[in-house]
Amino acid sequence: MKPEQFVGLDIGTSTIRCVVGTLDSQANSPSIIGHGEAANQGMRRGTVVHVDDVAQAIVQAVTEAERISGKSIKQATVNVNGSHVSGLNSEGVIAISTANREITPEDRLRVEEAATIVSLPPNREIIQFFAKNYSLDGQRNIKDPVGMHGVRLEVDAHIVTAASPNLRNLDMALEKAEIYPTHHTVSGLAAAEAVLGRQQREAGTVLIDIGAGTTNLIVFEDGEVQYVAVLPIGGQHITNDLAIGLKTDLDIAEKVKLQHATLRSDVHKTTAIVKANNESHSFNFEEIYNIVEARVEELLEYVDKELQKIKRSRKLPGGVVITGGTAKLAGIDDFARQRLELAARVGKLHNVSGLVDTVSDPGYVTVVGLMLLDMLLLPSLLPNPSMKPSQNARGMLGSVLSKIKR
Repeated sequence: MKPEQFVGLDIGTSTIRCVVGTLDSQANSPSIIGHGEAANQGMRRGTVVHVDDVAQAIVQAVTEAERISGKSIKQATVNVNGSHVSGLNSEGVIAISTANREITPEDRLRVEEAATIVSLPPNREIIQFFAKNYSLDGQRNIKDPVGMHGVRLEVDAHIVTAASPNLRNLDMALEKAEIYPTHHTVSGLAAAEAVLGRQQREAGTVLIDIGAGTTNLIVFEDGEVQYVAVLPIGGQHITNDLAIGLKTDLDIAEKVKLQHATLRSDVHKTTAIVKANNESHSFNFEEIYNIVEARVEELLEYVDKELQKIKRSRKLPGGVVITGGTAKLAGIDDFARQRLELAARVGKLHNVSGLVDTVSDPGYVTVVGLMLLDMLLLPSLLPNPSMKPSQNARGMLGSVLSKIKR
């Protein structure tokens, strides 16, 4: 039995968003039927620092989504965020012992499990597993070895790990909000699900999801995830820089960012005026531009360093796709094109119907992607929803994600 609704819950540093969707049988595409959001004061750079505040924000966002959709929400696919999330490459090797030497789905599962046997510190655990390609008796770059014949099967994989204490705190906040996490996934993968097409995944594309406190980076090539990283820098840092540079309060600096911040050098303005608390505040526009440009340039330098680690700097034909709330910054696509020397664009939702106008904001891309992943991942593989959140749910996603996506 498939569930009637699918739910994505984006637990962001500044905002928690919830989206409810169903499968439109006529259009055979996902349809959004509800959404909600709430300010989050309980996180710093993607990690939980105050469980009760996060739980309260989750309840507010979910309640609003329930009111709009008319559905009761008890479980959702949830993102894992923060600089503690990191990826590492791994390889697995097994021997095929059957008489006819034919590769079965069980053999593929065995070799993927062999790749997950890596030496990790006691405070880290695997949350996701991506099989990049397989090798069979020296023949490399095989996408799916099932049905082929051979003796030695290998897999080249990318494993995403996270700090166990941070995952426990996230699960505790969800438990207090009475929401069961059906799956955990990284924010970048969810955003990619919502905005990237098959051609971009095949050609080679880097998706940059710039949130308030963190920036998620995920590289696709040959249709598979090649690299995952989370940088501890985001839109809040632009606000902080503006508050310091303009010598003003944080709430006024946030309004300056939202109303006047731009990366377009051809804007001819000299003064930026912001109204707050029945008062008008005037700032030098060129000073605002210089502050924003310096911080975004620093962020893109970090992105380029990550691409250099995997030797993909300036070598991705699919270019750069930017999502997240900071993607609303005017001219950020042209700025990224110049700094990273790659084609760049702001990601837009595709193949989604329903209440699309309300979630067309780039900040909603991740949560819509989480809803889509909730729809794609097989509900029959889930444990009993009445169970408490556990490591098993994350481990199960890691072992089956690549096969389900394929």
